[in-house]
Amino acid sequence: MYLKNEAKVTDEQQLHTDESFLQNLTAEIEDVLDERRFRHTLSVAHTAACLAMRYEESPYRAYLAGLLHDCAKCLKSKKKLELAKEYGLGINAAEEENPDLLHAKLGSILAKEKYKIDDEEVLSAIRYHTTGKPDMTKLEKIIYIADYIEIHRKPLPLLEKARRAAFADLDEAMQVILESTLNFLGKKGAMIDPITYETYNYYNKDKS
Repeated sequence: MYLKNEAKVTDEQQLHTDESFLQNLTAEIEDVLDERRFRHTLSVAHTAACLAMRYEESPYRAYLAGLLHDCAKCLKSKKKLELAKEYGLGINAAEEENPDLLHAKLGSILAKEKYKIDDEEVLSAIRYHTTGKPDMTKLEKIIYIADYIEIHRKPLPLLEKARRAAFADLDEAMQVILESTLNFLGKKGAMIDPITYETYNYYNKDKS
């Protein structure tokens, strides 16, 4: 089981204490993801840890959230819908149209129920890593940003701008990524989760 941060316990001590846990968890995650998604996952975890060091957040917690952020990604659409109903998740119109959008919510639940993670902020970072949400914590923003900028990402609109912003100002990086995401989805004609609009408006409120 993941041990919560306690007073006087450093990241280095915790990493040493939980080394076998991380090794086992990594192996479990590899088993449930395809090769491309697993490569992405490891890259997100490492990117998140680097961002955490830059912004004086726990690299261990950031790595853990990154490692688990897509743990439900490779489930079949039918299975995602079944699990969402089983766990009583509200399914909005965007998720009904594209069940893959449920992977973040389900990932948070599986991280707690299957992988025994009890750090609520880590679980929240997993839950909101695709849509974001208004007034995110530093850790939540780190996972959201790391998911977008990791090195294996195919070229995305404003990707290089987001990478530059990520290590200078987290909120600026959020603005860039949210603008890029909404433009990209809009051009595709994809239905967009309402919380993504709320997040965009929150991080762009100073621009209006």
